[in-house]
Amino acid sequence: MLPIDRYAWSNRWSGHHPGERILLVGGLLLLAVILPPLSTAPLVLIVMTAATVLSAGVPLAAFLRTLAIPAGFLLAGLPFLAMSLDFSAGPRLAFSADGARVALDVGLRSLAAMSCLAGLALTTPVSELIPGLRRVGVPQPVVEIALLMYRLLFVVTGQAIAGRRAQEARLGYGSLRRSIRSLGVLAATLFGRSLARARRLEIGLAARGFEGELKVLTPPRVLSTTRMAAAGATLILVGATGLALGRFLP
Repeated sequence: MLPIDRYAWSNRWSGHHPGERILLVGGLLLLAVILPPLSTAPLVLIVMTAATVLSAGVPLAAFLRTLAIPAGFLLAGLPFLAMSLDFSAGPRLAFSADGARVALDVGLRSLAAMSCLAGLALTTPVSELIPGLRRVGVPQPVVEIALLMYRLLFVVTGQAIAGRRAQEARLGYGSLRRSIRSLGVLAATLFGRSLARARRLEIGLAARGFEGELKVLTPPRVLSTTRMAAAGATLILVGATGLALGRFLP
């Protein structure tokens, strides 16, 4: 089981209706997109982190690890937004104050949005989101592709773990040179083995009468008016505070 999936099934919110989490996460995501980023995005990040770690009981280290990879891609691309082409003395890259402001706004909005998605992923199993997507009218092929990609993650992860353990048993990581060679071999063989495993899964589904739709059973959940009201009050507070602070920030 993936660490994200393990936390999604074992957190304190796992027994709550997914609509309560979607209201909070979706509302914070919308606020991060439409309100001034300098005043609102940090608030969204703080509230989402506190809700995931303190209320849902997800470890802070797990939340930060989930954010680390997308945040790394974000930070790698932001410097290019702060640069512009200067043709006054020939084409050359130069620092742009307007570009730096755009980079700051984009970085804050993106980080706040990623924290919302990380909080949803760490607190809500995919099997509980799929029925909701069907109810709101998302096309069936889109839902099935999303569910298939999610299941293939476990296939690839399982093959990677098995290959890594086999290499470690053969002292494949005893030195830096061996480690580099072992990682290269693992990467080269992982795709083929994952495809073969996925093919066997496909044959197994076909043998069981699979007709293009995976039925997922989910336990009945009841919406809590108290938690829905708390989520709504949180959104109003964050939005009002972001607008108020936005008047004093450039």
